[in-house]
Amino acid sequence: MTRIGDLLAKGRTYSFEFFPPKTDAEQARLVATLRELEPLGPSFVSVTYRGGAASRQRTFDLVTGMLRTTSLVPMAHLVCVAHTRLELADILVAYRKAGVENLMALGGDPPAEPAEGLGELTHAGELVDLARAIGGFSIGVAAHPAGHPLSPDLVSDRDHLAGKLARADFAVTQFFFEAHEYASLVTDLRDRGVDKPVLPGIMPVERLNSVPGMARMGAAVPPWMVERLEAADARGGAEAVRREGVACATELCQQLLEAGVPGLHFYTLNRSSATREIYAALGLGAP
Repeated sequence: MTRIGDLLAKGRTYSFEFFPPKTDAEQARLVATLRELEPLGPSFVSVTYRGGAASRQRTFDLVTGMLRTTSLVPMAHLVCVAHTRLELADILVAYRKAGVENLMALGGDPPAEPAEGLGELTHAGELVDLARAIGGFSIGVAAHPAGHPLSPDLVSDRDHLAGKLARADFAVTQFFFEAHEYASLVTDLRDRGVDKPVLPGIMPVERLNSVPGMARMGAAVPPWMVERLEAADARGGAEAVRREGVACATELCQQLLEAGVPGLHFYTLNRSSATREIYAALGLGAP
């Protein structure tokens, strides 16, 4: 295995994120996507986790399966909610026994089922501490350029982020759409004495009807981008919108690379086309 902290120490990384499939059709699509993206030579890939026994097992199976059957370096997501401290420790130990060395430590959204409970750990920083106690992990945490949707204000959000990132190895941001949002986040962290690598998260807007949902997730699509997408829709419909969204994401990536970011992290939604197109436009590929 390869630790992500070590990769970042050597230079810029390029990484992809997937979610565990729930159905046979989703499984088939993910397998096809992995086959299409593996030749790009990503530095690592991450697998999401939403809590609960079923999601826990799907994430574990996908991460350990990648480890056994592909050349990919996987990172497992883990959330605090709906778990006791002992359950989280058991999951972490199982990952280490399977050879998994990379972890994304998350607080997690409140459980959909109240019976699942909120869990013993309240914040991702506590999960970072638990993973450190288990030992052997390179640990990432989440960062929100516009602030976490549940944070009372941006200052307290940055304070909290600086605290947990100081105990982790790196951060990956929520998706965003303008380079100055990332620059502001990194500056705020440095002002608080934290200079760990922060990987910008990239997700193209491929459909107009996805714009409201992105805003609810705390990453509003800026008006100028909505105008470009609407103009594309008027010219050529859904496919033109998709191409324009990929073009906007490519422009953002270029700006970030020129600014010297430590890497790019692509939210794939288990599809490969947008990531492959951005890679081609930027002249990236396997080393």
